[in-house]
Amino acid sequence: MGKGLEKAVVLLSGGMDSCVCAAEAREAHGADGVALLHASYGQRTQQRERQAFAAIGDFYGVSERLVVQLDHFRAIGGSALTDKNIAVPENALAAKQVHGSAIPVTYVPFRNAHFLSVAVSWAEAMGAQAIYIGAVAEDSSGYPDCRPEYYRAFQEVIRLGTRPETKIEIVTPVISLKKSEIIRRGIALGAPLHLTWSCYQGEDTACGVCDSCLLRLRAFEEAGMKDPISYRQSMPLYR
Repeated sequence: MGKGLEKAVVLLSGGMDSCVCAAEAREAHGADGVALLHASYGQRTQQRERQAFAAIGDFYGVSERLVVQLDHFRAIGGSALTDKNIAVPENALAAKQVHGSAIPVTYVPFRNAHFLSVAVSWAEAMGAQAIYIGAVAEDSSGYPDCRPEYYRAFQEVIRLGTRPETKIEIVTPVISLKKSEIIRRGIALGAPLHLTWSCYQGEDTACGVCDSCLLRLRAFEEAGMKDPISYRQSMPLYR
């Protein structure tokens, strides 16, 4: 990637990984070369994530934004994030469950394909040449649509499914990083990590016990930094 790309669409959930992606995109494309895309999909914390998206967009002064509502995920179900009849696991990291072979119940079936499809449509319409997404392959919750090979395959889908003259590259700047490395990279870029939201189930105060909170807390600890957001409770972390 380089300064030659005129416009980039950044998928910005409001979480830490996507925030660092926004910082990377701004570094590569300049302040006027970034457009921010947010997808709400009926998740438990969609209002709080939307708030984080807006705050990060304001921080960077990005005026070109698109917010979409993908309500079908709640109707489809199959995930603890979209179905309130499925409990969000608590303290699973301490119980050595996060990095097991089973896909966690917080996985939303094939979610990132829907996000990328919207991003590709918008990017092609505006003439953007890059899409940034904050997928993390290793130090995450084990979601299958966060693997590098998934994005290589989707890159081919873009090539086959867009106009011949359309050139859009999927950029995954944090995919090979540990969470602690993402934090360090964000700090180096001046990313507003204090505005991000990672919790799977709390909208007022982060719960501190879901997988996402525990991974975030552990990452800040490993990075030797204090997490700038507050938590309802904090449990001992499994290493």
